[in-house]
Amino acid sequence: MKLEILAPFTGRVLPIEEVADPVFAEKMVGDGLAIEPAEGVGVAPAAGKVAVFHSAGHAFAVQVTPEIGVLVHVGLNTVQMKGQGFSRLAEKDHDVKAGQEVVRFDIPAIKAAGYSVVSPVILPDLPSGYRIEKTTATSVRAGQDVLLTIVRA
Repeated sequence: MKLEILAPFTGRVLPIEEVADPVFAEKMVGDGLAIEPAEGVGVAPAAGKVAVFHSAGHAFAVQVTPEIGVLVHVGLNTVQMKGQGFSRLAEKDHDVKAGQEVVRFDIPAIKAAGYSVVSPVILPDLPSGYRIEKTTATSVRAGQDVLLTIVRA
């Protein structure tokens, strides 16, 4: 079994270890990659159900299968913005298609507030017996390019 997770943002790809937040860099939440978005749009990385959508609009998770979910976090510490600069285009329990717009965000406003726009894309609680293959691309297009592939070992 192979499950492809698309890039939720268009932008530059960074290793998760280079994210300036130890919770993500040290993989406390899970493994994945990060993207520095070039555009203020976040899309569903796979078809599934929105399992979580933080009220501040800065983070959402899509449950792809009963075992596998994808966490998308827009920027770092952006919860402190309390929703300013974020527009939610989906809600918890909504079914989404891969590439469907889920959130819009104001990159200049995030930077002006002093926060990084580097956005982790994480596979939390990945069950044993699965491994992650990460893209080697340095940049990706939202909803088009594969960012992560989950392979059942």
